[in-house]
Amino acid sequence: MDEVCIVLDSADAAIGSASKKTCHLMSNIRAGLLHRAFSVFLFDPASKKLLLQQRASEKITFPDMWTNTCCSHPLGVPGETGDGLAASVRGVKRAARRKLQQELGIGPERVPEAGFRFLTRIHYAAESSGVWGEHEIDYILFIQAAVDLELNPNEVKDAKYVSPDELKEMFKNNELTFTPWFRLICETLLFEWWDHLDNGLEKFEGETQIRRM
Repeated sequence: MDEVCIVLDSADAAIGSASKKTCHLMSNIRAGLLHRAFSVFLFDPASKKLLLQQRASEKITFPDMWTNTCCSHPLGVPGETGDGLAASVRGVKRAARRKLQQELGIGPERVPEAGFRFLTRIHYAAESSGVWGEHEIDYILFIQAAVDLELNPNEVKDAKYVSPDELKEMFKNNELTFTPWFRLICETLLFEWWDHLDNGLEKFEGETQIRRM
């Protein structure tokens, strides 16, 4: 929780930094503290299935919940902090490669920076418990890559590939829980993007407007 996140204004301009702990305390979130994040959606190139992960039980926020391939934060360090949208996108892509290796054992050579496709940003807030929560501007990244997995048990409890229909069936299972950002994206945008994964995804790329959710 000592990692340094990028603190933002509502327009996604970096205005400072704060520890991961500070950024995820609900007392600070209620006071308006906002930070930058990213969500990676990694698809198998052959099957077009999406790789999901189940967050580890030890996670402070949203433990044991299913979510997209990788969700984390660029750090307030050179190379991951951007000034302007283009530089910020480069920063989150670099952070994504770092976290895919840390959480899932995916080597950076399998997920080159150029392979990521930036779609949009979503601004949302969600409470995990009375103490912890999220308030993020979340960069959505798609990538198709054939990868081998080596799960970090401190970060990830399980992982699986799913088709659109299989994911919809998971949402019908009341015994499963899902992170709020993943549920938001699934309920609004994901399946349309997924339908255009190999044909027309470019029309969804590079959105400059922040989606307030």
